[in-house]
Amino acid sequence: MVDLSTLSTVAIIDSHTAGEPTRCVLSGAPNLGSASMASRLEILRCQYDGLRRAILAEPRGSEILVGALLLPPCSPDAATGVIYFNNTGYLGMCGHGSIGVLATLAHMGKIQPGRHKIETPVGTVEATLHDQHRVSIHNLPAYRFKADVALDVPDYGCIHGDIAWGGNWFFLVHPSENLPLDRLTAAHAPTLLACSRAIREALDRAEIRAAGGAEIDHIELFGPAGEPANHCRNFVLCPGMEYDRSPCGTGTSAKLACLAADGQLAPGQLWRQEGILGSVFEGCYEPCSDPAFPPGAIYPTITGKAWITATANLLFDPTDPLREGVPA
Repeated sequence: MVDLSTLSTVAIIDSHTAGEPTRCVLSGAPNLGSASMASRLEILRCQYDGLRRAILAEPRGSEILVGALLLPPCSPDAATGVIYFNNTGYLGMCGHGSIGVLATLAHMGKIQPGRHKIETPVGTVEATLHDQHRVSIHNLPAYRFKADVALDVPDYGCIHGDIAWGGNWFFLVHPSENLPLDRLTAAHAPTLLACSRAIREALDRAEIRAAGGAEIDHIELFGPAGEPANHCRNFVLCPGMEYDRSPCGTGTSAKLACLAADGQLAPGQLWRQEGILGSVFEGCYEPCSDPAFPPGAIYPTITGKAWITATANLLFDPTDPLREGVPA
């Protein structure tokens, strides 16, 4: 694990995408080599994981922050490489974070409006910077793994949902009178957290897994939209048991995959997904014929806006007893 005794300064730029924060790490991280982002992620996880909590945990951060470590890409035509992480671990891909990364690079004068490549641990994602704030993420293929999975959840009864991949694994919960899906507002966050955590725990108890035995670490609830121009509102429980303030880019990608599989959304048709704060991501898709992915897979595009909120240096005083962050 990393010895933080010599760490003094980490340069960051903070942003929020539709309400969900991203902390881009610009400098101060250890040398992770020049291999793929997946390989560099494993080095970071196995040897330097203490840095993750030092950057994100209190007193410098909070449980809802998502980190984005910007790294030199492998390919010279990529704008950047990135490793995403949160309060409990690492993410293969992050939709809102990728929007925040492009807005950050634009703020730094590193890129201009146009199409750019971002190397992530799960593959190269293309994104279009429309202006200083608005970004479209052309995500990696998304697909539904299993449909209408029955799950017994204590205090909520038997519910059903789909298991889908959108860059992370999701359990997308079907409407049920047993669930508080008519209360998808921030004011009801404690109730929604209790419900979605109970679903996550029930999945673990039932040993329900995604492809290859992967853990399903995101839970997505759906209810009526707050505005008639939008299609529905979601509430997304993230791996660290906090909720996404945005409509969730990978979650919206997974939703599009399920809509496509059910014949409820045509290629190119626009889907407007509200998040818990009422902010909106626009989504659409094109069919994917890549044989590496299951039949019915799609290429989702998610569009949202990000704003820069801070530029700063995180300081690590050797006499500070909490220099490595508040213990989990």
